[in-house]
Amino acid sequence: MAQKLLGTLRGLNKLVAILIGIVLLACAAIVLADIVLRQLGSSLGGTDEISGYVMAIATSWGMGYTLLELGHVRIDILRGRTGNVGRAVFDLFAMAVLSGTVTLIALQSWPVLARSLANGSRANTPLETPLALVQTPWFAGWIWFAAVAWLTFAAALILVLRGEFRQSEEAIGCFGEEETAR
Repeated sequence: MAQKLLGTLRGLNKLVAILIGIVLLACAAIVLADIVLRQLGSSLGGTDEISGYVMAIATSWGMGYTLLELGHVRIDILRGRTGNVGRAVFDLFAMAVLSGTVTLIALQSWPVLARSLANGSRANTPLETPLALVQTPWFAGWIWFAAVAWLTFAAALILVLRGEFRQSEEAIGCFGEEETAR
């Protein structure tokens, strides 16, 4: 069950990563078009604002993918000096702290979106972008990241309780420089 859950999360996050990549490429094309138009004496305008929004959304959605690919930075001074059980404890602790932190960020993101929805807030820029239009996918990305983090933690906990330390480490472990240099 734990491996199936992790496989499903990886598959979903790969789709998310592809969609994010497409959005980032589209954003890059818009910025490139604006640069070319500026050379011709015109401009689309607002590309800096749009690219900022795209980066915020891409970051919140991309964090879940990065988590499952073990791409988040961890300091593992003590972890590497312990056995399977010790590493599993450190990994589960790190995962629980990450999950809790991301959940707090997601929960604190909601009032930002709620205030924009209630007030019909718009950006104080020439585009006057409705902020809820940008904050809704941004908030959804944080919710997704929190859900992925907790589900990954649960799957790893199940693996550890079964004594499947290698599989748990593959799901939530970290790899030092000596391991990545091979």
